[in-house]
Amino acid sequence: MMRDEEEEEGVVIIIREYDPSRDRAGTEAVDRECDVGPTGGMSLHADLLGDPVARIRHSPDYLMLVAETTSGATGGRIIVGIIRGTVKSVATGKSCPGAPAVASVGYILGLRVAPSHRRMGLALRMVRRMEAWFERMGAEYAYMATDKSNEASLRLFTVRCGYSKFRTPSLLVHPVHAHRRRVPRRAAVFRLGARDAERLYDGRFAHVEFFPADIGAVLGNQLSIGTFLAVIDDDGRWRHGEWRGAERFLASPPASWALASLWDCGGVFRLELRGASRLRRAAAAATRALDRAARWMRVPSVPDFFRPFSGWFVYGLGGDGPDAAVAAEALFATFVNMARGRAAAVAVEVAACDPLRRRIPHWRRLSCTEDLWCMKRLGRVGESDGWDWARSPPGLSIFVDPREV
Repeated sequence: MMRDEEEEEGVVIIIREYDPSRDRAGTEAVDRECDVGPTGGMSLHADLLGDPVARIRHSPDYLMLVAETTSGATGGRIIVGIIRGTVKSVATGKSCPGAPAVASVGYILGLRVAPSHRRMGLALRMVRRMEAWFERMGAEYAYMATDKSNEASLRLFTVRCGYSKFRTPSLLVHPVHAHRRRVPRRAAVFRLGARDAERLYDGRFAHVEFFPADIGAVLGNQLSIGTFLAVIDDDGRWRHGEWRGAERFLASPPASWALASLWDCGGVFRLELRGASRLRRAAAAATRALDRAARWMRVPSVPDFFRPFSGWFVYGLGGDGPDAAVAAEALFATFVNMARGRAAAVAVEVAACDPLRRRIPHWRRLSCTEDLWCMKRLGRVGESDGWDWARSPPGLSIFVDPREV
């Protein structure tokens, strides 16, 4: 078991691997402390359903570390910090000739330090411990994601840990209503089997940044709802025909199409919006009541975000052709309709320059138009010769692994 002990300002703090037999209550307490939102405002809270490892459990290799110290009042051990990490092989996007097509990367998420133990260097220690594990697992790069307004997190990673600002994808979120969303009539939508889905992804998207080497495991995961293909079918050839398999599609693809898969985040965590006023709750409830009673009016109702709810995540979105964005819109509208009665919102994360994003329906108030990913190359100074993915220009698309949402 990984373990180290160090004294910070007279307090002995041990960093070790998470032990589910004794650490669950302590890690949940730290998560609750760090989830407290701004005074008088609304904040989004996540419930990991009693499993602190839930957000990383489906990754090929994962680790959760806890920081613990001795309680001055009781003399018992208390957890004051947590960090989670995963390692996997992904595509680099190959932004220049001779660059490696695949790299092993470590992803840091869920870094939390109890308010009582902040400004003691604990977060830095935990990050360094996680990076050391990444290197032992063969990772060449480490990256993390945060909101661009999180100044404390950015200072830690970019100033103290040597990460570079890397990518700025957009998280686009659409609520689920009682009424159905209109799907563009020009599009025909097919549901694909897992084998065909894997073949299409490997055949057309294996070069996309962060495309996972184990895409088959992602598609075959119990939380993956399915993979869908939308084809712009102006002449009716696809609408009235049957799906003839991935090989025929790859040999003679339509002029415009889009592909995407769905992930049920409700199997990992539930979200809840807290701090809303009674008036805001009542107004939202009124929109839902009207939407249910008169669906033909297509009221943009607000789901009940004020109680624990599930969300669906769209991953592996990509396409080709002059009307690929219309096909992407058809897929997203189909997913929102599928989610009725099963989830409160559907989300997708796309690259800043992705041409498909312009037609993806979303609510600005629920979305984050500029998330921030930071990355650094691992290894000692002087060992990082040649091309550095962490400093490469962005591509048009990016693959966001649903196992790490």
